[in-house]
Amino acid sequence: MLLTLAERLRDLMSSLNIVRYVSFRIMAAFVTSIVICLVLYPWFIRMLQKRRIGQVIRDDGPKTHHSKAGTPTMGGALIMVSILCSSLMWTDLGNPLVWVTLFIGVLFAAVGYVDDSRKLARKNSKGLPGRTRLLIEFAVVLTLFGLFLAYVGPSLRYDLRLYVPFVSAEKFWFTLPFAVYLVLGAMVIVGTGNASNITDGLDGLLAGPILTASGTLLILTYITGAKLGSLDLSAYLLIPKVVGAQELAIICAATMGATIGFLYYNTYPAEVFMGDTGSLGLGGLLGTMAVLTKNELLSVIIFGVFFFEALSVILQTSFFKLTGRRIFPMSPVHHSFELMGWAEPKIVVRFWIASLLMAMVALASIKVR
Repeated sequence: MLLTLAERLRDLMSSLNIVRYVSFRIMAAFVTSIVICLVLYPWFIRMLQKRRIGQVIRDDGPKTHHSKAGTPTMGGALIMVSILCSSLMWTDLGNPLVWVTLFIGVLFAAVGYVDDSRKLARKNSKGLPGRTRLLIEFAVVLTLFGLFLAYVGPSLRYDLRLYVPFVSAEKFWFTLPFAVYLVLGAMVIVGTGNASNITDGLDGLLAGPILTASGTLLILTYITGAKLGSLDLSAYLLIPKVVGAQELAIICAATMGATIGFLYYNTYPAEVFMGDTGSLGLGGLLGTMAVLTKNELLSVIIFGVFFFEALSVILQTSFFKLTGRRIFPMSPVHHSFELMGWAEPKIVVRFWIASLLMAMVALASIKVR
């Protein structure tokens, strides 16, 4: 929005020329979103408390969590509003990649909002049935991503190749049929959204991996689409080219700013939780950007902590159904560390460290080709 306005007023005010640069808009989006959250969260928390929108604790969770009952939840709504406002202000609104990403992120947040609302209404930790939620999420992604691939992708020279990390994009890839690529992309996006939701179990736990994943994607989205003068960064670095992907770096910056603003109030002991509204919305947003920038396989590393948490639940559930025994004391796996006697801040910081290491490995793939 401001980019369009700056273009129209540039002849009158030459200083507005700076808005044309993606690097400036990345910084501006970060500052905008963090300011929105830091300023509005005190009011938002009071509003949640006034309406008695408090966290419902699962009965089978660690006993130490019962003291958190009643802590304001659904704080992720403000995260998503901040990201949306900042992105609409600073991105090129003529870029279809921006709209696909924001639509999927907002619709995933809406699913999370319904899930949170059902939990609050029923006064228990059971929201939408798992199959119903997955069905809605897949319907959203298959529709929006499918329309993008069919009608917009060709104009952007968006291909259906599956690129392998740590290998030159010019030498090694798999070309997939339309339907197969669509389903694969949907699985990555839906999987990331739900894995993010599973990870959100301790004060500040999810915010750290969201920050590192957003920062990693900020770099990847920028170099995937940007040029420095006559130098095409994607060609130089031997990574897939996606026309216009640099605009997604602005959404990544907005996500980082909003997450830091939220973390200021979510750090232990938390004053507010993001709820499924935030965890699903953020996961869907990041998963979409990973797919749109051809990082479908690399996303396993970028979202390594999410993947590990989701895997612990899948293994625990499957093994218990087969044998009647458990692999972990409790799943998701962060609860197992709690039962082992680790303090909550220690678990959170160590998961942050793990997510940072994953980010470094993912970024190393840029030059190891």
